[in-house]
Amino acid sequence: MAATLVVKDLAAGHGDKALFSGLDLVVAPGDVIGLVGVNGAGKSTLLRTIAGLLPREQGVVQLNPPTATIGYLPQEPERHPGETLRAFLARRTGVAEAQARMDAAAEALSGDEGAAEEYSVALERWLALGGADLDERAAETAADLGLAVDLDLEMTALSGGQAARAGLASLLLSRYDLFLLDEPTNDLDLDGLERLERFTGQLRAGAVIVSHDREFLTRTATAVLELDLHQQLVRFYGGGYAAYLEEREIARRHARERYEDYADQRSDLEARARMQRAWMEKGVKNARRKQPDNDKIGKSKRIESTEKQAAKARQTEKLIERLEVVDEPRKEWQLRMEIAAAPRAGAVVATLSHAVLRRGTFTLGPVDLQIDWADRVAITGANGSGKTTLLGALLGRIPLEEGRAHLGPGVVVGEVDQARRLFEGGDSLLDAFRLAVPEQNPADVRTLLAKFGLKSDHVNRPAAALSPGERTRAALALLQGRGVNLLVLDEPSNHLDLPAIEQLESALDNYPGTLLLVTHDRQMLEAVHTNRHIRVEDGKVTAS
Repeated sequence: MAATLVVKDLAAGHGDKALFSGLDLVVAPGDVIGLVGVNGAGKSTLLRTIAGLLPREQGVVQLNPPTATIGYLPQEPERHPGETLRAFLARRTGVAEAQARMDAAAEALSGDEGAAEEYSVALERWLALGGADLDERAAETAADLGLAVDLDLEMTALSGGQAARAGLASLLLSRYDLFLLDEPTNDLDLDGLERLERFTGQLRAGAVIVSHDREFLTRTATAVLELDLHQQLVRFYGGGYAAYLEEREIARRHARERYEDYADQRSDLEARARMQRAWMEKGVKNARRKQPDNDKIGKSKRIESTEKQAAKARQTEKLIERLEVVDEPRKEWQLRMEIAAAPRAGAVVATLSHAVLRRGTFTLGPVDLQIDWADRVAITGANGSGKTTLLGALLGRIPLEEGRAHLGPGVVVGEVDQARRLFEGGDSLLDAFRLAVPEQNPADVRTLLAKFGLKSDHVNRPAAALSPGERTRAALALLQGRGVNLLVLDEPSNHLDLPAIEQLESALDNYPGTLLLVTHDRQMLEAVHTNRHIRVEDGKVTAS
């Protein structure tokens, strides 16, 4: 059914920290609202509040008609033990919950009109969500996505690539009246992104989507809702993501111009007031000097002149008070990423010779590959094709069954994916970071983390309590603190907010060492300079 979401004067926060307030939003059928803001601005909180999973601190959330279904699909990095692929798809599509309600209503049937009506409502909901043919559609969709596994296989048995396809399948199978999607592009390969874009473009239902993929937002969003955490503002931009970027830039420029006009005018008035006060004080001193008794006319003129200067000074001060205050626009946080330069490695950084590696039924190779000093390599391929396995083989982290791997002398590896895992324990971020770089004192560590947007309220938290985006920033900071000459970035844009992604791209331009970049972010592939491309497909490696 066609459903419209109306949100009025909504507010939310964490403890005593306000996230947003006064939020108004209307999502009509066919609307695709891109929800943007820095990490921690409240994007996921907003989705969960609309879905009814969090209590509203203030405001109203209305769905018209009230019986319409809302599908909140969060990013799920952890798979539930014991849950099969079939059960996962039923849960994510809402069919499992609808089935449970229908079964409970059926058990209550005993000629009772109320129970009969409840069963009728539950049956209608189950049918609307696609419960009648879910198994058939699930098998077709899984096969179409290349997910060639038994639907009764447990989710924990799936590879990372298969789990990503399962997540996409759950979305493609959904028939909600309103979609709330939290980072649906994470872990999708290029084929998956194209399928998601087609699905979103063909939706008749409204959707609110949190995504860090700028190309996806450009192609799908019909409007943008921005949560500005630092200025506690909510801004709505019509016309899509490209229009949002243009309007935001114009608004920022105008805000800066208004502030500079105000600052110049205030500075001029304050300078005039200081000069007038100086003249007044000089006049008072002259008037107090001992003058001849018969010079009453001169004394009167000096007093009159002093009083005039005092009046002018008061007028200027009133003008300053009447000025409409314009706050200085907040300067955006800038990622100060300067990877500390380890001494240069040799001419050959890493090699694989006739390398073959097997993991279960998957085989990578044979691979013959050489990475030279200062190579900047983009590595692409579908999920499950072997990109991460190739990195593990190059770095000597995964043993080969055939051939040989060699890491050159003097190579110091910095790997974001590996570093993320260092910040998952119960130690505070400060303590976990110092374990990795024990030679640095606490003050230097705090300063370094602050450059990556991790301030005093972050460093004393348990590392495991940090958001995925905050752990990614900590990992980038660790690379700078250690010093590397081989930088390995495996999907670095996952969980980073849009400003941080753009700043990372800029920072990589100044990195002088060797770079191995695995990403499905299409704009990042265009923005980051590379001189080589490696394509991995079904375990076969093609270098250019």
